[in-house]
Formats: sequence, C-alpha cells, structure tokens
Amino acid sequence: MQSMSRPPLQRRDPAPSRWAYRMQRLWLTPLFRVLFRYGLPTMIAALLVAAVLGSADRRAAIMASVDELRTEFQNRPEFRVSLVRVTGSSLELADAVRAKLGLRLPMSSFDLDMDGARAKIQSLDAVASAQVLLRSGGVLHVEITERVPAVIWRVDGELMLLDGTGHRVAGLGARVDRSDLPLIAGAGADRAADEAMTLFEAALPINVRLRGLVRIGERRWNLVLDRDQTILLPQDNPVAALERLLALDAAEDILARDILAIDLRFDQRPTLKLSTPAWAALNGIETEQTPTAESDL
Repeated sequence: MQSMSRPPLQRRDPAPSRWAYRMQRLWLTPLFRVLFRYGLPTMIAALLVAAVLGSADRRAAIMASVDELRTEFQNRPEFRVSLVRVTGSSLELADAVRAKLGLRLPMSSFDLDMDGARAKIQSLDAVASAQVLLRSGGVLHVEITERVPAVIWRVDGELMLLDGTGHRVAGLGARVDRSDLPLIAGAGADRAADEAMTLFEAALPINVRLRGLVRIGERRWNLVLDRDQTILLPQDNPVAALERLLALDAAEDILARDILAIDLRFDQRPTLKLSTPAWAALNGIETEQTPTAESDL
C-alpha cells in the first residue's frame, strides 16, 4: 500500500491577539473593573427603569398597586386600634382626653400620630403629663398624671382652680364647691401661688379665721381674716413677718382685739389700725366724734 503522508502540524502562536492584549491590559486597570462590574449594570438598570416609568399610565398603575399593598398591610387585624384606655385620671378627665383625641376607631396604628396625640392631651389644663403607648390587643393606652387643685384663684369675678405651681386646673362655679381649698385673689396671684401656699402653711395657727390672700400690685400680699381684719405683709420675707406676728399673737392675743388692720410692711415700725369704737375707748372720748385712727405697736 502506498503510504499517505500527513501534512506537518502548524503550531499556534501562544501570544494573544492585539485586541485580547488590550482587553487584558484594561482589565488590570482598577477603574475599568469598577465600571464594568458596577457601572454597566447600574446603567442597564437605569435604562430599564426609565423605559418602564417613561409612560404615565405605567407609573399610575405601579403607584396604585403599591398603595393597595400598603393599605392591605396596614389594615391587618394585628395593627388595628379599637380601644382607648385612660388611666391615672378621673372619669371626667378621661372623657375629656378621649374627646380631645377625636379618634375614629377602629383605625390602623400606622395612622396614629403618637407625638401629636400626646401634645393634644397635655394641652388640657388638668393634665400635668401624659404617656401614649400602643398595647397588644388593639389598645391605645394613655397614662395621665393629673394636676391636683391646691388653691382657688378669684380674678375678674371668676373662680379658677390652680395647682401648687399656679397652673390652671379647671374653672369653678362657686366657692362652696371647694370650701376645702384656700382662696387667693387679685391680678398676678397665680404667678405667686407657690409663695401663697407657703403663707397658708405659716398661717395654720389662725386657719379657722383665715379667709384668703389678696395680691396687691402684683408684688405683695394682704392676708384677710374674718371680722374684716387685714394683715398687710411686706414684699420681702412675708413669711418671716407673719411668723413674728403670730408669735406676738400667741403672747398677747392681739388678733382678738378690735383691730381693723395690722401693717407689717415696715419691719421697724409695724402699725395697728384701730376701729372707731376701739380708738374712742382708748382715748376716753365719744365714739361718734372720733375718726378711725392708727397706732404704732
């Protein structure tokens, strides 16, 4: 047999082509790798989004679907609030809190503005502070710290209940409705309620005769007793002046005498204002001929 000769094998050049070499060089560049791995996919995604959202109808359909999904999620039973529970307050204040919130229950907890609800509640005069929490079982829990009335304030013919700091708690129809509370009167008395409470504590020995405190010129107090007796207290250190008078009264029973007013505004020169009969008896003259007068203590 005639043997067939095979053509000689041609060896492939191992060197890369010009384009392959350039691509390898580019791939070794960090910036090119970043652009290829992140920039190109981002550009493709942006083009796809632009193509989809380029139509107003498609945008409206997508938004409608998103809103529907969100509404279905928010209206799930586990997120529904169906009860407002108020603790730490009276029944009247609890009703006022619910009315102030004005919630239309049941409603989704996602529709609740917790900070706004707390601000509404704390705007009530009788509320010192409030905490608003969501509890399991669809309960909106409101924990109230209620202001405690400490004094009655009479101003411009109206009566108001104030706490110990002078903050308004509520209106008052008649004095007899809270006869257990002391009375202050006059413009600016609410801003000095803490000082008034200290004076009431100091006046406990004559509490049965005490009718109230009157703010004079928004700077000092007059203490009013029964039998139309008035004690004029100084602007500075009124408690100390009252305590000195009470010590004198304990020794001399001075408040039981026929005196209209005791002026303590001057430490070195307290003054008594006697009634007309008392002054007449003191001077041994006819009552109808003698005007009301003053006498130094």
